[in-house]
Parts: sequence; structure tokens; C-alpha cells
Amino acid sequence: DWYERKSIIITSNLEFSQWNRIFGDARLTAALVDRVIHHAHILNFTGDSYRVTHALSKH
Repeated sequence: DWYERKSIIITSNLEFSQWNRIFGDARLTAALVDRVIHHAHILNFTGDSYRVTHALSKH
């Protein structure tokens, strides 16, 4: 129902090529990624994690 009608935000530490490890089926994963990235704005953040950096500095 939401495809091309609603907005959704998905965050992941995995590259799309590694999503098959989660879903376990290559065809299902390819279909899911295809639909997720269609009309998508993909933001790729690199560098150290803000949360990890600050969590480690508290110890």
C-alpha cells in the first residue's frame, strides 16, 4: 500500500550487497532493494560513529 505513496526511512550499517545475509533469499532481497531505492534519496555517511565515539569517551 505504501509503495510510491508514503515516505519511509531505513537505516542500516550494511551495504545493499550484504542485505541477503538478513533476508536469506537472493530474489527476495533483490526485489526489496529494487523497490526501496526506486525514487530514493540515499545518504551514505562515512567516518566514525558519533554515538560510538561519545560512548567510548565516557568510560
